[in-house]
Amino acid sequence: QVQLVESGGGLVQAGGSLRLSCAASGRTFSDYTMGWFRQAPGKEREFVAGVGRSGSPTYYADSAKGRFTVSRDNAKNTGYLQMNSLKPDDTAVYYCAVRRANGNYDYWGQGTQVTVSS
Repeated sequence: QVQLVESGGGLVQAGGSLRLSCAASGRTFSDYTMGWFRQAPGKEREFVAGVGRSGSPTYYADSAKGRFTVSRDNAKNTGYLQMNSLKPDDTAVYYCAVRRANGNYDYWGQGTQVTVSS
């Protein structure tokens, strides 16, 4: 079992920045690929960004490229999502999740709300 707790969400004006954190406990964090997802009201959950077990590779949805940066610190069992140039369309609940290589995202956090005002 892996427990994940997100933090860092909040209300920000368009153009602003937030950094989300995902604190992991339980199994060895570095054994897992980590991903960030989001779900806006009335919409399907969508992939935002991911990072490999050692910190690379990183990969992004088109909506996140150039604005968001995913990273992790395995010594701290924590992953991050730095979000810059935020837009109202980025408003959503953001979730972190982990998976083993070639597996499914089986472990999820409870989510953190990000609201971007225009």
